This record gives sequence, structure tokens and C-alpha cells, in this order.
Amino acid sequence: MRLLARLAGGLAATALLLAIAAVVGWRWLEHWLDRPGPLAAETVLVLPRGGLDSIAARLEETGIVEPGWAFVLAARLQGRERTLKAGEYRFAAGITPRAVLDLLESGRVVLHRITIPEGLTTAEVHALLEASDVLDGTLPEPGPDGTLLPETWLVPRGEPRARLLERMREAMRATLAELWERRAPDLPYTRPEEAVILASLVERETPKKEEQPLVAAVFVNRLKRGMRLQSDPTVIFALAGGRNSLERPLTRRDLEIDHPFNTYRIAGLPPAPIANPGRSALEAALDPADVDYLYFVADGTGGHAFARTLAEHNRNVARWRRIRDGAERAEE
Repeated sequence: MRLLARLAGGLAATALLLAIAAVVGWRWLEHWLDRPGPLAAETVLVLPRGGLDSIAARLEETGIVEPGWAFVLAARLQGRERTLKAGEYRFAAGITPRAVLDLLESGRVVLHRITIPEGLTTAEVHALLEASDVLDGTLPEPGPDGTLLPETWLVPRGEPRARLLERMREAMRATLAELWERRAPDLPYTRPEEAVILASLVERETPKKEEQPLVAAVFVNRLKRGMRLQSDPTVIFALAGGRNSLERPLTRRDLEIDHPFNTYRIAGLPPAPIANPGRSALEAALDPADVDYLYFVADGTGGHAFARTLAEHNRNVARWRRIRDGAERAEE
């Protein structure tokens, strides 16, 4: 009996010591969780998939939390072992272990800007996506021009290229549907796809958003009068085999090329877009400026001079040629 009593007393004492140790350990862990960590400067770190232990090891190795075993213990005791998400995170200097747990549980990963300029062909957009070291995965073959909305996109590291491409397609569909519903009356086209074609011409004619409604108005006015659009970018697109750059100036002979995209020869719109227009060009095509201009030409400042009559236009062309020829002589 005495032996049993001694054993019982020993077990009780052990249990008491364990309980005290647990309380002390828990209080230490709670204090540790809210204590500023050792990170000296803001750090961006990619945490791979692989479980809690591998995450803790990377955090300790980078000096974000210390010691790593305490982070593992805290995550398990709080039931967060399976809620922490891999990815690329930005950690503030001195971030506490509790804040690290909260951040990894939230999944608020670093977002990268992927900028797609207006006026690129779909093949050129694909090339930009392929060149990105942030994106992952393969792309399908390039689809038609005019189906992707150029914007600056925010994506996490490892975003599939095909997923971003689909976001761009969906954004173009949604934007076109929105703008088509509130288009100006009496436009010379009846389908949204035709508006995209005209917007692509506007986009390639001028990068200046404030000019785009004026350029669109010239094209709309010419379409209404049965005049050919005579847009140089369509000739370049034809000559360059579906690209929007030519390594030489256009010549008068180029304007005679027999091609379905050459708007110096064909009447009306070309058969398809020559680029992916941005929102402002789409807005211009669907709500052009209320002006009666029929002509425009470069003005030597990066913009254009607009005219109502051919005589006025010819004067603007002569002025532009003097500016161009003077610039060429200065280069020589």
C-alpha cells in the first residue's frame, strides 16, 4: 500500500510539473508569437509547396522567424497546419511570428504587373507572355486579332499563361458588350465586331487618347459618305504579313498593293482587326467626336492636323512634308 501511495504521489507530482511546464511553455509561446522577429529589412520570399516543416525551415533560413520549431509548434497548436498557403510573400522588417501565420493563412501573395500595350497583334501579345519570368505554363496557338483587351494585369508568380490570356479575352468581351450598349446612334456598322475593326485602325493611327475620338470621327464620316478609309496602318499590315511594323517608310507604290486589308483599294472596313485595341480606342469607335472632319495627317509634334476639305488637307500635308524634309536634312 505504501508503495502504491508513493507511486500515486510521484505521478501526481509529475503531472503537476508537466502542467506547470505546459502553462509556462504556452505563455512563452504566446509571448514569442507577438515578439518582433529578427528580420532586419523587408524581404520577398517564395515559399514552395511541401508542408509546414519546409515552410518553417525556409522562414528560419531567411531570418524571418526564429526558431523554426516554435513556428511549427504554434501552427499546430492553433490548428493552422493545413491552412498555410505556398506562394510569394512580402514580409515587413521585424514582422512577428503571429503576423507571419496570419499572412500565410490569408494567401495575400505578391502581385506582379504584366503590362500589355495597346495596338499589339495577338502574336505579339503571346510573345510578351512567353517572355515573362513571372508566368508559367504554355500558350495555345495565337487566335484572331482584336479578341484580347490590353491592360496592366496583376498576377501572382506562377500564374498560368493560358489563364491570363483567358482573362484578357473575357475582359474584351465584357468591355465590348458594355460599350456597345451605349454606342452613339447612326454608326455605319451594325455589329460589335465591326466596331473592333475600326477601333484597331484608330489605335494604330494614334497613341494619343485625346485624338482617338477625332480619328474615329474621320473614319466614320468617310464610311458614311462611301469614301475609302485610306489608312496607312492597313497597308503596313498587308505588306508585313499581319504585323504592324515595316522597316522602311511607305511609298506611293505600296498604296497600290492588291490586298484585302489595303484600305486605299478596298471600300469600307478591312475584313478583320489589325491589332488589339484598348478601351479608349473602342470608346472612340463607338462614340466618335461630333465633328465633320474627313482628313488628317501628321503635324510634326506626334499628333495630327485635321481637315474638313481636301484643299485644307493638302495644305496640312504640304506643311507636314516641309517639317519632315527639314528633319531629314538636319539628320544628314
